[in-house]
Amino acid sequence: MSTLDQGAGSSSAEPVIQTFTVQPRLQRSPERERLERRARMLAWGGIAYHFIEFAIAIGAGIAASSIALIGFGADSLIEAMAGFVVLWLFTGARVGSEHAERRAQQLIALSFFVLAAYVGVESIRTLAGGQHPEASWIGIGLAAFTTVTMPLLARVKRRVGHQLGSAATVKEASQTQLCAYLSIALLIGLVLNAVAGLWWADPLAALVIAGVAVKEGRESWRGEGCADGCC
Repeated sequence: MSTLDQGAGSSSAEPVIQTFTVQPRLQRSPERERLERRARMLAWGGIAYHFIEFAIAIGAGIAASSIALIGFGADSLIEAMAGFVVLWLFTGARVGSEHAERRAQQLIALSFFVLAAYVGVESIRTLAGGQHPEASWIGIGLAAFTTVTMPLLARVKRRVGHQLGSAATVKEASQTQLCAYLSIALLIGLVLNAVAGLWWADPLAALVIAGVAVKEGRESWRGEGCADGCC
C-alpha cells in the first residue's frame, strides 16, 4: 500500500486537489454580429461627417466671431470622440462586456460635460463683453443641412442600440440627436443675428446647447440611456 493509500482515510494526509472549469466564451448569434457591424459602420460614418462639420463650423465661427458656431464645431469634435467610444465598445474582448458598457456610458457622459463647460463659459463671456458676431451665411447653410440630416442618423443609431441592448449606443445616438437640436438653436441664432441684428441671440443659442448637454451627460453618467427599455 502506498503512502497516499495509507493516508486516504485521514483528512490531514489527503492531498488537496483543486479543479478549475474553463467557461467557454458565449457565442454571439449571426443577427447580433450583424447589428454590431452596423453599429460600427454608423459610428465610422458619423465620425467622418463630424470631422468635416467641425472644420467648417470652426472656420466660419472664427471668421464671424460667433461663439455659437465655434461651440457647434466643438460639439462636432466631441460627437466624433463619442463615436470612437462606440467603436471601442464593439471591438475585441469588450463585446458583450457589462463593465465595458458601463465605462462607455461614463466616457460619453464626460464628453457631454466637457462640451457644456466650454460652451457655457464662452457664451457668458460673450454676453458680458457685448461682443457682436458678424453674419455667417456659411454657418446658416451648415446649420440648415445638419437640422435635416442628424435626426435621421440619430434614429437609425438609436434603433440599433435598442436592438443590441446597449445603453451606451443609445446615449451616443442621443448625442447625435442633440446635434440636431443644437443646429436648430444655432440656425435661429444665426438668422436673427444676420437678418435682425440681434447679436445676443447667438450666445443665447449657445447657452441652450450647454444646458441640453448637461442634461444628457447626467443621464448617461447615471446609466439611463435605456430607461425606456433597450431590448
